[in-house]
Amino acid sequence: MKFKHQKTNDILNWFEKISAIPRCSKNEYAICQWLISWAKDNNFETKTDKSNNILIKVPASQGSENAPIIILQGHLDMVCEKTPESNHDFTKDPIKLIYDETWISADKTSLGADNGIAIAFAMALALDKEIYHPPLELLFTVDEETGLHGANALEAGFFEGRILINIDSEDEGHLTIGCAGGLNSHLSLPIEWTTVPQSQLININIGGLKGGHSGVDIHTERANAIKVLARTLSIIQKKVNINIANISGGTAHNAIPRNAKALVCVASQHIETVKSLVQDIETGFKSEYKNTDSDLFIKVDTRLEKAKISENTQQIIDFLIALPHGVATMSNSTKVESSNNLAQVSIENGQLKVLTSQRSSVESRLEALTNKVEAVTRLVGGTIYHDTHYPAWQPNIASPLLAQSQKTYENLFEGQKPVVEVMHAGLECGIIGNKVSGMDMISIGPTIKSPHSPNEKIHIDSIGRVWDFLIALLQKK
Repeated sequence: MKFKHQKTNDILNWFEKISAIPRCSKNEYAICQWLISWAKDNNFETKTDKSNNILIKVPASQGSENAPIIILQGHLDMVCEKTPESNHDFTKDPIKLIYDETWISADKTSLGADNGIAIAFAMALALDKEIYHPPLELLFTVDEETGLHGANALEAGFFEGRILINIDSEDEGHLTIGCAGGLNSHLSLPIEWTTVPQSQLININIGGLKGGHSGVDIHTERANAIKVLARTLSIIQKKVNINIANISGGTAHNAIPRNAKALVCVASQHIETVKSLVQDIETGFKSEYKNTDSDLFIKVDTRLEKAKISENTQQIIDFLIALPHGVATMSNSTKVESSNNLAQVSIENGQLKVLTSQRSSVESRLEALTNKVEAVTRLVGGTIYHDTHYPAWQPNIASPLLAQSQKTYENLFEGQKPVVEVMHAGLECGIIGNKVSGMDMISIGPTIKSPHSPNEKIHIDSIGRVWDFLIALLQKK
């Protein structure tokens, strides 16, 4: 497929090749080896560290050898999400791209434009001999999506540049100069089990939700499948006694849960009552979420078998209802400051396991939100531990790179002013700037909608605009 902006064709050619290589978080070995081979084939100096982060050095254009080094940075992994009906195997299958005149999406899976498009931009630039640019360092990190682990593992001296352009933002025309910090919390609740020889079981399945990125989409107030399930069980429990036999939902700390299900035990004489209740509950939720999740559904099916059932079902339901989810504080009337994602629930080794992900651009409010999660967990007799903490990236309004970026954008696009923003999502700039003093950084990127979900798509025309801006900015520096 040919596009009106010639460079869009080159960039998407590389993106298609990248999309053919499985690269879920913690499974980046193949993409790492492919990139290293590409760099060697093109005589670019390359090195890796113990975590498999990659640095590729691209020599400056003639006459620009003494200019400051520019780092182009992105991450190698992607969030792997698919619809329930998809048979896609993320360990071996290529992502199938779907093109229309305006957008590129994938076939029932996440697209991986977050952040494969950064790799594609860097590769296209490195091979373009007609572009005048300073010395470049292409910095590609691993395992970003599960907690920015690759960036956390970077060691002093791995790169030389002190000017960094991150290509992991998702709105063309926006210059990101700061981001939220975050922390993941792992919650455990003991469950008292009883074995029932012949149990009438009902499977309650929540689906059809949009989900999305738990940072950039949290303000949309889309339905959280775990919350919808907990509320459904609570309504049923008030009318009919039920006992949970199993419960699960969510896929990743940074994805709003799209699906959740519970297997519950109920007396046979109450089966029809529960089915009727679920129909009414579904109608209520469809009305509540008609503007965000119009395809929401609640399905039930029944079976008769031996099962272990929970004796503290009410406690489990109350726990999931009480845990915070969504926007917690706003920095002003339009910007999210703090939020929580009730990300995953499961039963493992006889215990209820819950993962929550807190974000905030203010460390004290991140701590306050985490304290709330801790308090709810303690009140139900659970335990908790935290990991994958990453710092907020505090904006530098006096940044020379920002000033040059604003001027370049306005000159290039006939007076249009870029939006300067702080993003409510984790970017590796926060960690890199915390590790290396004196870094001057911005984040840019083409327009991507609904990342971290099967609805992810990238706006085709925005790719060419970002390319033009990036090249103009490099030539100014």
